[in-house]
Amino acid sequence: MTSVFITGASRGIGLEFVRQYAQDGFEVHAVARNPHGSKPLMEVAGVHANVALHALDVSDFAAVERLGKELADIPMDILINNAGHYGPKEAQSLGKIDYEAWADAFKVNALAPIKLAETFLANIEQGSKKVIATLSTQMASIADNTSGGVYVYRSSKAALNMALKSLSVDLKPKGVSVLILHPGWVKTDMGGEGAPVLPAESVRGMRRLIDSGDLSLSGTFLSYKGEGLPW
Repeated sequence: MTSVFITGASRGIGLEFVRQYAQDGFEVHAVARNPHGSKPLMEVAGVHANVALHALDVSDFAAVERLGKELADIPMDILINNAGHYGPKEAQSLGKIDYEAWADAFKVNALAPIKLAETFLANIEQGSKKVIATLSTQMASIADNTSGGVYVYRSSKAALNMALKSLSVDLKPKGVSVLILHPGWVKTDMGGEGAPVLPAESVRGMRRLIDSGDLSLSGTFLSYKGEGLPW
């Protein structure tokens, strides 16, 4: 059975990844800070016996290592770094920046995905697809930034992109594809009600890229539609 490991699985895009992969018969490892506290996730797990729940705060690196040891013998075809942190909306403009929140966002958005990739690399190498997919954002694009502001979120995701580019170079000899994906402006708690893209549409698009296992896409910055984005 093809297996997938998904962080931030309790709501929004992560939850939709869990739904779709579970329905298609994948072995799903759904990871969230409090998975049993998410009624929608518990409903999916109640219907699909192929969903395993794991409690994990991705910013707790000791806990990441413990889970890595717990799952050490399990092959993983796909690792999806979906968990992310926007930071306080009211403290991201010049003169109002919350620097502690900025550091927290860097740990969740830029450091944690690399820590997870490092920790579960042996599992990925045992899998058949060998894909590490991480959700970034078009707001991390330096070339595309014409409006300024949003210092915390933009910079932490831009740092993530650079780290993932390095990861793609380092893992290409191992046959591991590293995908950097912009999910679109999605109607979730983070995206808001005015967002034009539904989670199901975004996830279907990203899944086409992930499930292809195309190593030629490794290290490229892509939208959920497969369009290349400027760095």
